[in-house]
This record gives sequence, structure tokens and C-alpha cells, in this order.
Amino acid sequence: MLKIDTPKASSWKILVIGGAGYIGSHMVKMLGQLGCRVTTLDDLSSGHRDAVLCGEFIQGNFGDRAILNAVLSRGFDAVMHFASLIQVGESVQSPDKYYRNNVTYTLVLLDAMRQHGVKKFIFSSTAATFGEPQYSPIDEQHPQQPINPYGRTKLMVEQALGDYDRAYEFKSVCLRYFNAAGADPEGQLGERHDPETHLIPLVLQAASGRRRHISVFGRDYETPDGTCIRDYIHIQDLCSAHWLALKSLMNGADSQAYNLGNGNGFSVQGVIDTAEIVTGCKIPIVNGPRRAGDPASLVADSRLAQEKLGWKPQYAELATIIKDAWNWETRLASR
Repeated sequence: MLKIDTPKASSWKILVIGGAGYIGSHMVKMLGQLGCRVTTLDDLSSGHRDAVLCGEFIQGNFGDRAILNAVLSRGFDAVMHFASLIQVGESVQSPDKYYRNNVTYTLVLLDAMRQHGVKKFIFSSTAATFGEPQYSPIDEQHPQQPINPYGRTKLMVEQALGDYDRAYEFKSVCLRYFNAAGADPEGQLGERHDPETHLIPLVLQAASGRRRHISVFGRDYETPDGTCIRDYIHIQDLCSAHWLALKSLMNGADSQAYNLGNGNGFSVQGVIDTAEIVTGCKIPIVNGPRRAGDPASLVADSRLAQEKLGWKPQYAELATIIKDAWNWETRLASR
């Protein structure tokens, strides 16, 4: 259990939008452990009811104003929003779906919050708002030039939040993830995306036999082993950053945006090699061509979050991230 001295948290009422999904469910568990009174609103289109381990659960879409009015009328101190659609490829094929869910519905949520006097908001953003990296590691001053509808929808919400702050004193923290990974160290939660698109669970599915192989897209990048480098952050560290961001708003901090990553880059081949060591399994590999739009390296500069929030990753080792994810994968594979 996370141990943070927070005597006031027992009085906080937090609404978690998308709390039945991968990141949201871990956040709900942490909030419950820390004594908050938490309510989850999720339509279960991609989340799982059994992943909500504490607090009250309400099934519904966060773009439905009637549902929001009914929920928010109960009174909340803050809202955490994890209900965005996240698949880059799908966003290119169905941009209407992404603009509707990620932008339009979020504006419905913000306006409902204002109506009910809730003006503290934690937003799950993404490194995709930066587009092709101009330098690495990527800090908060890096130009934001997204190259796909998914990244553009997240940037639009970030920009709207800035305008809402200036006009309505609506305070928010935008947390730009790089690659969320791992699973609950206690083994209760993990990734269950359908379809799965994240590298580490795909690698571990190949190790467990639930997948025939792992595909490596490109071995000719300008990296030490020729494969792409990404910054993987343990889900527990990600949730800790959200908690500290929430505390900052509750203590009167101004709006801010933070990049969240490990600060270390791990190559695709490095992930596979480490997974073989952790699991003791040989992982079948199929090599393929590069995918369009895959940068050689994406690594976060998270110093601002460390300086302003006092955040520091506690699960920074790749082997630790993979070990917790493997414990979860073996549980799924045995079902």
C-alpha cells in the first residue's frame, strides 16, 4: 500500500471518470487506500466492472449531461478524467469518434462541473500532443505539434482548460504520459485492453503462449540496437503523480501541465530481452518494416513534476515493471 501522510484526504470526495479502465482502476484503488471517498463513472465500453475495487460505481457515459447532473449534484471536490479514446490508428480511421468522445464530451463534462461548482480537474493527457520530437528528452517547453487526431484532441482539451482557467478560475493539471506500463504490485489489477496495442503486454502474451509471436517494426533506427526507444512508466508511479497533482490543487496551486516518464529510454529489443530474463521464456519474434510515424526515440524530461510536485518514480527499473506485468499476465493466462 502506498504510504503518504495526508490527514485531510478522508474528507475529499473525488469523481473518477473512466475508473474501470487500466489507469483509472489503479487510481481508484489508490484513492481508496488513501482514504478518499471515491465515485467511478464509466460506461464499460472498454473498462471492466470488476476492476473497480472500492467506492461507488455508476454506469454511464460522461458525455450524457443528465447523468452528469445527477452525479455531480451529490457534491465533489475534484474530478479525475481517464475516459479518452487512445488508439492512434483508430483515430486516423475514425476521427469523428475521437473528436466527439475526447473533445465534445469533455466539454460537456467541464460545463457540468462548472454548473455544480466543481473547479478542480486532473486531465489524462499524452506525449502525443508533441508530435515528432525536435529534441530529447522532451520537456514541457517542447513545441506541441501533434501529427494524428488522437494527439490533436488531447491538445484541444489542454487549450480549452487554459481558457477555462482564465475565464472561470477553473484549475486543472494536465499530465502527459509517455508509456504507461506494469500492473498493480499486489496483483489485483493490470492491462486488459481489447485489442491490446501496448508493447509490454504483447511481449508477455507471446511469452505465456496467448500470442504466437511479437512483431518488431523496424531494426534500422539510429539507436544502439536499431529498434525504437520508448519511456515506460510504472502504473503505480503514474498514479502517485496524479495523487500529488490532486493534492497540489486541493492546496490551492495554480493550473499546470507536467510530462510524466521514467526519464530512461528502453528499446523494443531491450524490453524483449528483459522479458525473457524475467519470465524464463523464449519469446518468438517476427521482424517487420517500420511503421509510419514511429519516431526513433521518445523520452520524457519529468524534472518539473519532480521539482513542483515532489514526485519521484519508485518503480523505475524495467525488470520491476515487467515483473509486475508478468504476474498479471500469468493470472490472465491461467483463466
